[in-house]
Amino acid sequence: MKLRGTLGGLNLLLEPGDTAHSVGELLAVRTDLLVSHVTLEIQGDADPGAVEAALQAIRAAGGTPGRIRAPRVTVPGPSSEAAPGTLVVNSRTQIVPHTVRAGFRGEYPGSVIVLGDVNPGAEIVASGDVIVVGALRGVAHAGQGGHAEAIVWARPIASTQIRIGDAVARAPEGSSLSNMRRSEGPPAAEIARLQDGQIVIDVQK
Repeated sequence: MKLRGTLGGLNLLLEPGDTAHSVGELLAVRTDLLVSHVTLEIQGDADPGAVEAALQAIRAAGGTPGRIRAPRVTVPGPSSEAAPGTLVVNSRTQIVPHTVRAGFRGEYPGSVIVLGDVNPGAEIVASGDVIVVGALRGVAHAGQGGHAEAIVWARPIASTQIRIGDAVARAPEGSSLSNMRRSEGPPAAEIARLQDGQIVIDVQK
Protein backbone atom coordinates (compact mmCIF):
# COMPACT_ATOMS: atom_id res chain seq x y z
CA MET A 1 0.00 0.00 0.00
CA LYS A 2 1.25 3.49 -0.86
CA LEU A 3 -0.03 6.97 0.00
CA ARG A 4 0.70 9.93 -2.24
CA GLY A 5 -0.38 13.53 -1.73
CA THR A 6 -1.82 15.44 -4.67
CA LEU A 7 -3.17 18.96 -5.23
CA GLY A 8 -6.69 17.55 -5.02
CA GLY A 9 -6.18 15.49 -1.88
CA LEU A 10 -4.65 12.04 -1.45
CA ASN A 11 -4.10 8.95 -3.59
CA LEU A 12 -4.15 5.57 -1.85
CA LEU A 13 -2.69 2.71 -3.90
CA LEU A 14 -3.59 -0.88 -3.00
CA GLU A 15 -1.00 -3.38 -4.21
CA PRO A 16 -1.09 -7.18 -4.68
CA GLY A 17 -0.61 -8.79 -1.29
CA ASP A 18 -2.43 -6.06 0.67
CA THR A 19 -5.04 -7.52 3.01
CA ALA A 20 -7.81 -6.07 5.16
CA HIS A 21 -5.62 -6.55 8.24
CA SER A 22 -2.49 -4.93 6.79
CA VAL A 23 -4.40 -1.99 5.30
CA GLY A 24 -6.32 -1.42 8.55
CA GLU A 25 -3.11 -1.44 10.61
CA LEU A 26 -1.25 0.97 8.34
CA LEU A 27 -4.13 3.43 8.03
CA ALA A 28 -4.87 3.37 11.77
CA VAL A 29 -1.67 5.34 12.42
CA ARG A 30 -2.20 7.74 9.51
CA THR A 31 -5.72 8.98 10.15
CA ASP A 32 -4.55 12.61 9.94
CA LEU A 33 -3.70 12.09 6.28
CA LEU A 34 -7.11 10.65 5.49
CA VAL A 35 -9.05 13.81 6.42
CA SER A 36 -9.26 14.85 2.78
CA HIS A 37 -10.54 13.72 -0.60
CA VAL A 38 -9.02 10.26 -1.16
CA THR A 39 -8.78 8.53 -4.53
CA LEU A 40 -8.39 4.76 -4.26
CA GLU A 41 -6.26 3.04 -6.89
CA ILE A 42 -5.92 -0.72 -7.37
CA GLN A 43 -2.81 -2.34 -8.77
CA GLY A 44 -3.12 -5.91 -10.01
CA ASP A 45 -5.35 -8.40 -8.19
CA ALA A 46 -7.42 -6.70 -5.49
CA ASP A 47 -8.36 -8.28 -2.19
CA PRO A 48 -12.00 -7.15 -1.65
CA GLY A 49 -11.35 -7.07 2.09
CA ALA A 50 -8.49 -4.61 1.55
CA VAL A 51 -10.75 -2.35 -0.54
CA GLU A 52 -13.43 -2.46 2.15
CA ALA A 53 -10.90 -1.77 4.94
CA ALA A 54 -9.55 1.25 3.07
CA LEU A 55 -13.03 2.72 2.50
CA GLN A 56 -13.96 2.19 6.16
CA ALA A 57 -10.73 3.84 7.37
CA ILE A 58 -11.27 6.87 5.13
CA ARG A 59 -14.85 7.36 6.36
CA ALA A 60 -13.89 6.80 10.01
CA ALA A 61 -11.19 9.47 9.76
CA GLY A 62 -13.67 11.98 8.37
CA GLY A 63 -12.32 11.84 4.83
CA THR A 64 -14.24 11.57 1.59
CA PRO A 65 -13.73 8.52 -0.64
CA GLY A 66 -13.34 9.69 -4.20
CA ARG A 67 -13.07 7.62 -7.35
CA ILE A 68 -11.92 4.00 -7.33
CA ARG A 69 -9.57 3.48 -10.24
CA ALA A 70 -7.86 0.49 -11.76
CA PRO A 71 -4.85 0.66 -14.07
CA ARG A 72 -5.73 0.56 -17.76
CA VAL A 73 -3.77 -2.57 -18.55
CA THR A 74 -5.19 -5.11 -20.98
CA VAL A 75 -3.80 -8.64 -20.93
CA PRO A 76 -6.68 -10.88 -22.12
CA GLY A 77 -6.52 -14.63 -22.12
CA PRO A 78 -5.91 -16.43 -25.40
CA SER A 79 -9.60 -16.79 -26.28
CA SER A 80 -11.28 -14.11 -24.12
CA GLU A 81 -12.66 -10.70 -24.93
CA ALA A 82 -13.42 -8.01 -22.38
CA ALA A 83 -17.00 -6.81 -22.04
CA PRO A 84 -17.60 -3.11 -22.80
CA GLY A 85 -16.65 -0.94 -19.83
CA THR A 86 -14.38 -3.60 -18.37
CA LEU A 87 -10.73 -3.14 -17.47
CA VAL A 88 -8.76 -6.35 -17.81
CA VAL A 89 -6.12 -6.64 -15.10
CA ASN A 90 -4.81 -10.05 -16.11
CA SER A 91 -6.02 -13.29 -17.68
CA ARG A 92 -7.73 -14.35 -14.45
CA THR A 93 -9.27 -11.23 -12.89
CA GLN A 94 -11.21 -8.43 -14.55
CA ILE A 95 -12.42 -5.20 -12.96
CA VAL A 96 -15.69 -3.47 -13.84
CA PRO A 97 -15.04 0.09 -12.59
CA HIS A 98 -18.66 1.17 -12.11
CA THR A 99 -22.11 0.11 -10.92
CA VAL A 100 -23.77 -2.49 -13.16
CA ARG A 101 -27.32 -1.54 -14.13
CA ALA A 102 -30.41 -3.46 -15.22
CA GLY A 103 -30.09 -5.12 -18.62
CA PHE A 104 -26.34 -5.70 -18.34
CA ARG A 105 -25.04 -9.26 -18.72
CA GLY A 106 -21.32 -9.84 -18.36
CA GLU A 107 -19.48 -13.14 -18.83
CA TYR A 108 -15.87 -13.46 -17.63
CA PRO A 109 -13.37 -16.29 -18.19
CA GLY A 110 -11.84 -15.81 -14.72
CA SER A 111 -12.83 -13.84 -11.63
CA VAL A 112 -14.50 -10.42 -11.75
CA ILE A 113 -14.51 -7.47 -9.32
CA VAL A 114 -17.32 -4.91 -9.62
CA LEU A 115 -16.38 -1.54 -8.08
CA GLY A 116 -19.97 -0.56 -7.34
CA ASP A 117 -23.38 -2.24 -7.05
CA VAL A 118 -24.96 -4.91 -9.22
CA ASN A 119 -28.52 -3.67 -9.65
CA PRO A 120 -31.68 -5.80 -10.06
CA GLY A 121 -32.03 -6.98 -13.64
CA ALA A 122 -28.26 -7.29 -14.17
CA GLU A 123 -26.39 -10.59 -14.41
CA ILE A 124 -22.74 -11.40 -13.75
CA VAL A 125 -21.34 -14.78 -14.81
CA ALA A 126 -17.75 -15.82 -14.08
CA SER A 127 -15.70 -18.99 -14.17
CA GLY A 128 -13.97 -17.79 -10.99
CA ASP A 129 -15.09 -15.58 -8.09
CA VAL A 130 -17.69 -12.79 -8.25
CA ILE A 131 -16.65 -9.90 -5.97
CA VAL A 132 -18.94 -6.87 -5.61
CA VAL A 133 -17.63 -3.96 -3.53
CA GLY A 134 -21.20 -2.66 -3.17
CA ALA A 135 -24.56 -4.45 -2.95
CA LEU A 136 -25.35 -7.48 -5.09
CA ARG A 137 -29.03 -7.24 -6.06
CA GLY A 138 -28.82 -8.80 -9.50
CA VAL A 139 -28.10 -12.40 -10.47
CA ALA A 140 -24.59 -13.75 -9.93
CA HIS A 141 -23.10 -17.04 -11.12
CA ALA A 142 -19.61 -17.83 -9.82
CA GLY A 143 -17.69 -20.95 -10.80
CA GLN A 144 -19.43 -21.41 -14.13
CA GLY A 145 -18.36 -24.73 -15.59
CA GLY A 146 -18.44 -26.59 -12.32
CA HIS A 147 -15.73 -24.74 -10.35
CA ALA A 148 -17.06 -25.50 -6.88
CA GLU A 149 -14.28 -23.63 -5.05
CA ALA A 150 -15.47 -20.24 -6.34
CA ILE A 151 -17.12 -17.67 -4.04
CA VAL A 152 -19.53 -14.75 -4.24
CA TRP A 153 -18.65 -11.74 -2.03
CA ALA A 154 -20.71 -8.57 -1.71
CA ARG A 155 -21.84 -5.89 0.74
CA PRO A 156 -24.45 -7.34 1.14
CA ILE A 157 -25.65 -10.29 -0.95
CA ALA A 158 -29.21 -9.11 -1.57
CA SER A 159 -29.92 -11.03 -4.75
CA THR A 160 -32.96 -13.12 -5.61
CA GLN A 161 -30.67 -15.79 -7.03
CA ILE A 162 -27.01 -16.76 -6.92
CA ARG A 163 -25.23 -19.76 -8.40
CA ILE A 164 -21.92 -21.33 -7.50
CA GLY A 165 -20.77 -24.14 -9.76
CA ASP A 166 -23.87 -26.23 -10.40
CA ALA A 167 -25.67 -25.21 -7.18
CA VAL A 168 -28.41 -22.57 -7.03
CA ALA A 169 -29.78 -20.53 -4.11
CA ARG A 170 -33.07 -18.72 -4.66
CA ALA A 171 -35.03 -16.35 -2.45
CA PRO A 172 -38.85 -16.54 -2.22
CA GLU A 173 -40.89 -14.37 -4.57
CA GLY A 174 -40.63 -10.69 -3.61
CA SER A 175 -37.79 -11.36 -1.20
CA SER A 176 -33.99 -11.53 -1.40
CA LEU A 177 -31.26 -13.71 0.02
CA SER A 178 -30.23 -10.87 2.32
CA ASN A 179 -33.56 -10.00 3.93
CA MET A 180 -34.31 -13.68 4.48
CA ARG A 181 -31.71 -13.46 7.26
CA ARG A 182 -32.22 -9.96 8.64
CA SER A 183 -34.43 -6.95 8.06
CA GLU A 184 -32.52 -4.11 9.71
CA GLY A 185 -29.03 -2.85 10.44
CA PRO A 186 -26.29 -1.46 8.17
CA PRO A 187 -25.18 -3.54 5.18
CA ALA A 188 -22.45 -6.02 6.03
CA ALA A 189 -19.96 -7.81 3.84
CA GLU A 190 -21.10 -11.37 3.11
CA ILE A 191 -19.49 -14.36 1.46
CA ALA A 192 -21.26 -17.27 -0.24
CA ARG A 193 -19.49 -20.59 -0.83
CA LEU A 194 -20.35 -24.22 -1.41
CA GLN A 195 -20.45 -26.59 1.56
CA ASP A 196 -21.52 -30.20 1.00
CA GLY A 197 -23.13 -29.20 -2.28
CA GLN A 198 -25.22 -26.40 -0.72
CA ILE A 199 -24.65 -22.64 -0.95
CA VAL A 200 -23.95 -21.16 2.49
CA ILE A 201 -23.85 -17.40 3.09
CA ASP A 202 -21.87 -16.03 6.06
CA VAL A 203 -21.55 -12.48 7.37
CA GLN A 204 -17.93 -11.28 7.41
CA LYS A 205 -16.83 -10.10 10.84
